[in-house]
Amino acid sequence: MAPPLLLLQDINLTFGTAPLLTGAGMGVSAGDRICLVGRNGSGKSTLLKVAAGQIQADSGRRFAQPGATVRYLAQEPDFTGYDTTLAFVEAGFAGAGSGDHHRALYLLEQLGLTGAEDPNTLSGGEARRTALAQVLAPEPDILLLDEPTNHLDLPGIEWLEKELASLRSGIMLISHDRRLLERVSRATLWLDRGVTRQLEQSFAHFEPWRDAVLEQEETDRHKLGRKIVMEEDWLRYGVTARRKRNQKRLADLHSLRKQHREQRGAQGKVRMEAAEADLSGRLVMVAEGVSKAYGDRSIVRDFSARVIRGDRVGIVGPNGAGKTTLLNLLTGATEPDSGEIKIGTNLSQVTLDQRRETLDAGQTLSQALTGGAGDTVVVNNQSRHVVSYMKDFLFGPEQANTPVDVLSGGERGRLTLARAFAKPSNLLVLDEPTNDLDLETLELLQERLADYAGTVLLVSHDRDFLDRVVTSVIASDGDGVWTQYAGGYTDMLAQRAPVRVAAPSGKAKSGLGQASAPAKASSKRMTFKDKHALETLPGRIATLEAEIAKLNRQLSDPNLYSKNPVKFAATSQALTEAQSALAAAEEQWLELEMRREEMGA
Repeated sequence: MAPPLLLLQDINLTFGTAPLLTGAGMGVSAGDRICLVGRNGSGKSTLLKVAAGQIQADSGRRFAQPGATVRYLAQEPDFTGYDTTLAFVEAGFAGAGSGDHHRALYLLEQLGLTGAEDPNTLSGGEARRTALAQVLAPEPDILLLDEPTNHLDLPGIEWLEKELASLRSGIMLISHDRRLLERVSRATLWLDRGVTRQLEQSFAHFEPWRDAVLEQEETDRHKLGRKIVMEEDWLRYGVTARRKRNQKRLADLHSLRKQHREQRGAQGKVRMEAAEADLSGRLVMVAEGVSKAYGDRSIVRDFSARVIRGDRVGIVGPNGAGKTTLLNLLTGATEPDSGEIKIGTNLSQVTLDQRRETLDAGQTLSQALTGGAGDTVVVNNQSRHVVSYMKDFLFGPEQANTPVDVLSGGERGRLTLARAFAKPSNLLVLDEPTNDLDLETLELLQERLADYAGTVLLVSHDRDFLDRVVTSVIASDGDGVWTQYAGGYTDMLAQRAPVRVAAPSGKAKSGLGQASAPAKASSKRMTFKDKHALETLPGRIATLEAEIAKLNRQLSDPNLYSKNPVKFAATSQALTEAQSALAAAEEQWLELEMRREEMGA
């Protein structure tokens, strides 16, 4: 085994009154590929900064091999004194012994930059990509990367995987992208409750190992608890004449109690329960020949799709392709230039925005969850104290009055999820929901979405998340063309090449029903009656929707039952019949439309 080029031993660090690192350590040798994992707030970024020499530990040892170059990807790069992004990237060659102007330009180009940009006018994503180019440029001996995929699109993430694989550097990596960790890492360092444990296998083997470690801890804690009970029983009922022995056993008991108190148990798990509204109509949204452009640039061109109740639809594509625009078109937030978007009935939508803009920085954590009124949150028609609900998302009671603007990125992500899941909904619209979430929270979000009875639309660059959650993927083919594929991200890659060859005139005819239907056309022809029904059903559906809305308004009168119970019963019965008729009409239209498309194919 090669000697470490960078070594941390017995690192202790305390912020405020709580110890963050208590005897943590790590070592990186040439060619290592180590992923650093742990909960948000466990100290991963802090440990990486100690390794980079940017933070001085309270105690412990840091050793870096003389002459070894170490580069650290900063969360907030300092561009002071640099006129262009190229100048900033070339500054990364300092101390590396040599510099390659062409490599700096190559990296910037691969990350979507030219090198001529003014660093003071960069967006957050552009600044992050510029910093990534700077640390990669010199091909250092040690590369410390904290969330390198932030602000990278899927092509960028896949490029980064290949770039890291080509380096001879020893790499220590923090990321929430499970697929990246599985493909890049060869060892896993777990930071948990201030202590580090290392698994000499890739991240793909981490979770079973972690669960076994926590299970053994729980067994040890249980044994220790039983030993304390036995000692207390002996003290109460044992022979008391042998005083010296009693005093020794009492001292042992106090030591056991102290050990039990100081033993930091595993952190709790996030509990997520999405408050669900009444069921929506069978058809949630239908897009027919939708196009949208800004100036001469086509964002969406001749796009058609159907979203049915219960679908989980992922939207993927490079940065700037128009993913958020397509999401807004489908939900009716943006009007198309041409074509038509039909929104289904009885929709209760909750949106999780990408930039957490719905959070008021002036509020406290408690106020953000309660809306500033009282100290309770209503979830699934049950009133819960805000502190109890906070605990479900790993917030301590002492954080209730913490201002939102001082929360970490991961904490803001969990707070946004807590707000979203507290609202009754049957349509969840999620724009980059995985940003800043730790792996445990991400797993529970996946489970919650899998159990969610409503419909989910999401934009994400997380390939593993897409594979675990979505039932279909809408992918950008460039120039405003979008195509829908059945299955997750991996399924989309498998289907994409043959689908592109078969696509006529570059136009995308998409839809969940179409993507999941058999490839061969239906042999059953459409009768005149079928064609007539296909033409008249949209009008009948609109009439039923209007009738349902009218009946709902009548039933919203709280005094209707006491004033006229007969009318209340008749109205309720009429509403039930109208909703059944609407579901049947939507189902019939859907079947006929799918058959018509198969005939056309």
